[in-house]
Amino acid sequence: MSTIAASATIHPMAVVEDGAVIGENVKIGPFCHVGPRVVLGDNTEMLPHSIVSGITTLGKGCRIFPMAVIGGDPQSVHHGGEDTTLTVGDNCTMREGVTINTGTADFGGKTIVGSNNLFLANSHIAHDCRVGDHVIMSNNVMLAGHVTIEDRVILGGGSAVHQFTRVGRHAFVGGLSAVSYDVIPYGMLNGNPGLLGGLNVVGMTRAGVDRATIHIVRRAYKAIFETEGNLRDNAAAIRAEFADCEQVVQILDFIAAESDRALSSPTRGQKG
Repeated sequence: MSTIAASATIHPMAVVEDGAVIGENVKIGPFCHVGPRVVLGDNTEMLPHSIVSGITTLGKGCRIFPMAVIGGDPQSVHHGGEDTTLTVGDNCTMREGVTINTGTADFGGKTIVGSNNLFLANSHIAHDCRVGDHVIMSNNVMLAGHVTIEDRVILGGGSAVHQFTRVGRHAFVGGLSAVSYDVIPYGMLNGNPGLLGGLNVVGMTRAGVDRATIHIVRRAYKAIFETEGNLRDNAAAIRAEFADCEQVVQILDFIAAESDRALSSPTRGQKG
């Protein structure tokens, strides 16, 4: 049996299947469809022709625009119809045509999206992705399966992220870029193939990082990417020198972590 809060508003031409849980002040417009294992948090709004299906939980204050499909089955040949889940945090906006899939059983069965995110029209989050908080995905951004997007990343329109790739916090990916390798925190990547073009100084400034700290991070960046030798060895070699800078430590920890992908750099994948 469904649990529907008395304050919820459901249009008579919407379909809310038996078993759904509908929170306080939820608004569900005409021609919407809510599956039987869906939980909609308080103050969430579904605009006409939007769908939430699967074993999907949305937090408070989310907005889902027309033709978005949230909680659809994973687009994977390995998916055999197993019960897998999607969890979305609070205050996420999913614009027209956004698709977010549940996980796959072989990899834990969970797609997890944080809070305060903005997903613009026709952007896609595939199975088993991990998306942090305050992320902006512009129109037509595509995340393949198992991608990790950390907090406050901005992905420009039409960019595509290869499966199992990580994009570090506060990174910026330019429009139409092909993200084939991990992007360090505070990095800026552009092009196809995507090349690391330095630091997202604008993003760092907006985040309240002072000029002196930005200069420290720039020195660390040069030591890692503009010095001869292996990038991971270069990063390990400077850890003691930059141990007091939080932003540099975040970069070094990101580089040191295990990953299925190599690191983006100013030259990796460059043609010619």
